[in-house]
Amino acid sequence: RSAMDHQPKFFENLSGTGKAIGVLTSGGDAQGMNAAVRAVVRMGIYVKAKVYFVYEGYQGMVDGGDNIVEVSWESVSSILQVGGTVIGSARCKSFRTREGRLQAACNLVEKGITNLCVIGGDGSLTGANLFREEWSGLLEELAQKGKIDEEAVKKYAYLNIVGVVGSIDNDFCGTDMTIGTDSALHRIIDVVDAIMTTAQSHQRTFVLEVMGRHCGYLALVSALACGADWVFIPEYPPEEGWEDSMCVKLSENRARKKRLNIIIVAEGAIDCHNKPITSEKVKDLVVQRLGFDTRVTILGHVQRGGTPSAFDRILASRMGVEAVLALLEATPATPACVVSLSGNQAVRLPLMECVQMTQEVQKAMDEGRFVEAVRLRGRSFENNLNTYKLLSHKKPDAELPKTNFNVAVLNVGAPAAGMNAAVRAAVRVGITEGHKMFAVIDGFEGFARGKIKEISWGDVGGWTGQGGSILGTKRTLPAKYLEKIAEQMRTNNINALMVIGGFEAYLGLLELSAAREKFDEFRVPMVMVPATISNNVPGSDFSIGADTALNTITDTCDRIKQSASGTKRRVFIIETMGGYCGYLANMGALAAGADAAYIFEEQFDIRELQANVEHLTEKMKTSIQRGLVLRNENCNENYTTDFIYQLYSEEGKGVFDCRKNVLGHMQQGGAPSPFDRNFGTKISAKAMQWISKKLKETYRKGKVFANTDDSVCLLGIRRRNLVFQPVAELKTETDFVHRIPKEQWWLKLRPLMKILAKYKTSYDVSDSGQLEHVAMHSPKEAETGAI
Repeated sequence: RSAMDHQPKFFENLSGTGKAIGVLTSGGDAQGMNAAVRAVVRMGIYVKAKVYFVYEGYQGMVDGGDNIVEVSWESVSSILQVGGTVIGSARCKSFRTREGRLQAACNLVEKGITNLCVIGGDGSLTGANLFREEWSGLLEELAQKGKIDEEAVKKYAYLNIVGVVGSIDNDFCGTDMTIGTDSALHRIIDVVDAIMTTAQSHQRTFVLEVMGRHCGYLALVSALACGADWVFIPEYPPEEGWEDSMCVKLSENRARKKRLNIIIVAEGAIDCHNKPITSEKVKDLVVQRLGFDTRVTILGHVQRGGTPSAFDRILASRMGVEAVLALLEATPATPACVVSLSGNQAVRLPLMECVQMTQEVQKAMDEGRFVEAVRLRGRSFENNLNTYKLLSHKKPDAELPKTNFNVAVLNVGAPAAGMNAAVRAAVRVGITEGHKMFAVIDGFEGFARGKIKEISWGDVGGWTGQGGSILGTKRTLPAKYLEKIAEQMRTNNINALMVIGGFEAYLGLLELSAAREKFDEFRVPMVMVPATISNNVPGSDFSIGADTALNTITDTCDRIKQSASGTKRRVFIIETMGGYCGYLANMGALAAGADAAYIFEEQFDIRELQANVEHLTEKMKTSIQRGLVLRNENCNENYTTDFIYQLYSEEGKGVFDCRKNVLGHMQQGGAPSPFDRNFGTKISAKAMQWISKKLKETYRKGKVFANTDDSVCLLGIRRRNLVFQPVAELKTETDFVHRIPKEQWWLKLRPLMKILAKYKTSYDVSDSGQLEHVAMHSPKEAETGAI
């Protein structure tokens, strides 16, 4: 960035006065589109622009009239938790003709709309770009026909377009996740979990067909998340003779006492000759060759339905706000852009670059260049595929390398959903790399008591979908058991440690590395994978389990909001977990559309509480007569949940009444969300590969000797990359008293929640606004690349 950019840029200085923004949803619907619509409308009104709904997609734009309506703040109330799109979407033939677009331009000019936010898939966005290119020509033609005057041609000379990608297939290049993908995975995983139990009972084989005509993302990630036996996707067709190898694999699994087989087929799956592979074909094959009792389940439109997940609501809310910022800053010279997410960072990318790359993938598949197709899909797709291949097929013992290293895996801290997926990945990757894997029961305490046993490939089958911690986990730190743990490491000849857990795991590794002076046994490579619902571990933006907890909070808030709407004029105060870390309270508030969230990281006083009460009093005068306030359990020792509840009850007398709800330990339970299964699996596999590398590096004269800081690391995801960081170096970034990192990325999203709840606030938008280019990544980058 140039020197000019160093002044922070605040959105208060961007004004929408005199601008009109039209928002439409087009193409196939996706869960979370409503959250994006809500964010565009509220952010638009917030910056004093006029905002219009365009109903029924491009069809409504062509038909005009009542299909283009100015909206208010309350128009988008209560739509955050609704799936699909409330403003409708239609396939529109007439917009594909110039006459149709001419009519659409006329309708927009009539309302003075020259800014469009299009929420849809690649087809919808391509259409929008063409419309923008033709705009001045269309206006000229309208003027000639006398439909608009010359004044209007000058005044509305340019059309600005920003795209937000909503598509459950996640088939758009340049964006890590499209709106709706995570929710679709939730639907698929719910079904798979349900089918697993019936398949177990009857020793059946199930063939599941999931959506994805041209893109195998849903099939691939759900296969990874449920440990499917086989997966068929369009980008990576099976090799010649796949029928034999699949049947061998299925019968081997049965022989290993596995009572069920799951095969996942993307609806667009093909073989290497570009011939379709259908779910029926797969079923017939299994029945004919193996005689297994086999059933087909086609998920169909269930995948598009239902309420959006917490991830999709937050993603869509962020993208909607970004879209308005991009429209405010657009000039005739800037290309039409899409706002998207890279890692956990919002970026702007030229729309046509993304579309061209997306079309390249299809072309590569049509021409049989499948390796190229996978690479073009981007690094997270490639990563998913590599991890799936690594974990699903066990090589025969004769083919496995023998390293003679023993690696132990343990869980430390409170249970978090996704821990088991991480253990499974670690064990399987370790075995593939030729190590002997050991499982430690009940954390460091169990370690000291010698609760340690060898664990095999088959032992961890079916673990991805299990909540909690199967190995057992304890908060106990190792310091008081150092001698006993060292003795166990010696007895079992443990050459490396992998610790999956929360803040205690981090403290534990610090203690073990400090004890290296005294005990040789700890001079081995050690790695930590962050797993805690609180998301309070330094060195990582996310930790395993936080997404599942966030979904639990969001679901509960939805139900509570429904109850409050029924009673009218009621405010709920909800207490969330998280220790001193406000992640769950803050993100939960964003995902549930709360009015306020009290967190420890942002100090508040009685004046703030008073302002919130007044804000709610004002809100009760509108048509939205309910309030939702989240409070992190440790945000303030004196302003307890009870105190805030009593204050609100007193101050709100006669205007609203109050209820409180402490969510408690339900936040630690439940089956892991697709994100946590997937994240846990991939991050843990990477950690295991790091251990193998370190073991090779530190093996000297017949023994492992690792005594440097860089042999005790934490693997975290930071912005867009996975990074191994020595725990010693993370000390300076940690507030040990409150067990949180000193700097947390999500605090930047705090103003978003306030804006969407109608509070005046300051919002630093220095990060957004740089137009980036769609990067073709090199194969090497896929190694370190995105989750």
